[in-house]
Amino acid sequence: MDLIHKLNKKLDKMFNGSVNAKEENGCVILTGSLNSWDDIVKAGYLAVNKKKYLGVINDIEYTKEPVPGMRLPDLEDKQYDNVKCDVAIIGAGIIGCAIARELARFDLDILLIDKEHDVGMHASSRNDGEIHPGVDLIKGQVKQKYNARGNALYDEISKEMDFKFYRPGQYLCFTKKYMKIICNIARLYWKVMKVPTRYLNKEKLQKRIEGISDDMECAVFFPTAGIVCPYEVTIAYAENACDNKVKLALDTAVTDMEVLDNRILSLNTNRGTIYPKLVINAAGVYADKIAQIANDRFYTIHARKGTNAIFDKKTVKKNRFIVSAFGMSAVKTAHSKGGGILTTADDNMLIGPDAKETFDREDFSTEDINIDQIIQKHKKTLPGLKKSDIIAYYSGIRAATYEEDFVITEGKNTKNIIHVAGIQSPGLTAAPAIAKDVSLTVKKMLSEIMEVKPNADFNPNRKAIPDLARMDEEERDRLIKQNPDYGVIVCRCEEISLGQIKQALSRSVPCDTLDGVKRRVRAGMGRCQGGFCGPLVLKTISKIKNIDYEYVAKKDSQSRILFGKTKKHDTAV
Repeated sequence: MDLIHKLNKKLDKMFNGSVNAKEENGCVILTGSLNSWDDIVKAGYLAVNKKKYLGVINDIEYTKEPVPGMRLPDLEDKQYDNVKCDVAIIGAGIIGCAIARELARFDLDILLIDKEHDVGMHASSRNDGEIHPGVDLIKGQVKQKYNARGNALYDEISKEMDFKFYRPGQYLCFTKKYMKIICNIARLYWKVMKVPTRYLNKEKLQKRIEGISDDMECAVFFPTAGIVCPYEVTIAYAENACDNKVKLALDTAVTDMEVLDNRILSLNTNRGTIYPKLVINAAGVYADKIAQIANDRFYTIHARKGTNAIFDKKTVKKNRFIVSAFGMSAVKTAHSKGGGILTTADDNMLIGPDAKETFDREDFSTEDINIDQIIQKHKKTLPGLKKSDIIAYYSGIRAATYEEDFVITEGKNTKNIIHVAGIQSPGLTAAPAIAKDVSLTVKKMLSEIMEVKPNADFNPNRKAIPDLARMDEEERDRLIKQNPDYGVIVCRCEEISLGQIKQALSRSVPCDTLDGVKRRVRAGMGRCQGGFCGPLVLKTISKIKNIDYEYVAKKDSQSRILFGKTKKHDTAV
């Protein structure tokens, strides 16, 4: 009995004949219809056979309610019509921006494309910022290889691009004394995986983590675990790429392609038709949709939603840490890390995420039940956690494949495309290493049709906007004497000055929204969440960018702050 026949017998038993599987072009293709999204996902996992097939193409129809399509920008013009480039990168998240920066080392015409109004607007801004040590990865996985290499690169790139990076290490705690045996067995595995560890008894653990539950008997410590601000890293990569002459096309959605003789000839967008020699598919949750219009789909992305909560800075303990407890969960699936507690790069405490499959690839909503679940779970580790100390919460979407691994490969059918897909956790960690390898693949592929020379003017260094909150008094005084705007505090919660906001509005990556300023200098990220500084930031944007108040947006043109006619710039900062 062949594998497909066996699979169909399992599917018939599970779904009463509503789902069918067939093999085509080295893939398993699932068709049929179901009214449960969880069942559709189960069918996808059931079809996985990494040794036999390239991937699972899950085309089962969801019949309970309509599945939302990609949310498109309002803008329609001819800004990029007839633009020709050597490389078009679809997706300006951490992966696309990192690739763009690495490709800038070559003398190439590079176009970085994203449908959003800013870079890093999806998963790259909606994760916890952990640089993973490789705790739960499996030897031989693509993600395991890139996680190890990427983790090691963060010391270098954080210095080059001037973003915050810390290595507080990660603590995996155990609640039973007998689990010391499990610790020691697991440490042998991590030693084979070349993941450094240390064993900590209860006394040492309590000294290191203030307020940890007395139930925690011991822990394994992973010293290579780190913390960054994920959107700060993404913006740093994007700015360094643009400083090195990469062109950035925002509010630009790729909706179709012209493919002839197994080669992409053009990309159709809401802002004109683009003609690339080579395409990099780094489109996150829509990577399989891009693969489909490129006639090169051999995997499926299924969206997995996770919610995080951020606490007031007053709750931060004296030591920075990342901590989770083995076997403790509120709601945990087989494909979820279960989440943890960490001190962010900007000195807040963060908990989460949970994991929930969703048919809406841009469902960023949050619900009380998710917050309550992650609070109840993590109180078992830090009993002092209180819901009243939460100042913000958010949800992100992981771009998972059914194989639960990264897809980093040249096209299977279409010749001038590279897929960088299925980049869920630990994608942030792996991004620097992925970017280096993909840039070399681009060089190899383009060298077949053109000469690829080094960019003699490439500058790997980028200087961040000054951070007054982290300066001593002498440094602040010196900066304010150079520019008095740095002495005008706009956001009191985060100590953000007018000078910092003006800098955010004048960098190489365009910024003209409240969220754009917020993600660059943290104005509005404190306890009041922009209640006091928001109007002042809005007025500053209006003046500096010469935009009428009512056209200043929170995130993009679909999220305006004001409606109605106002007097132009009459009280702008």
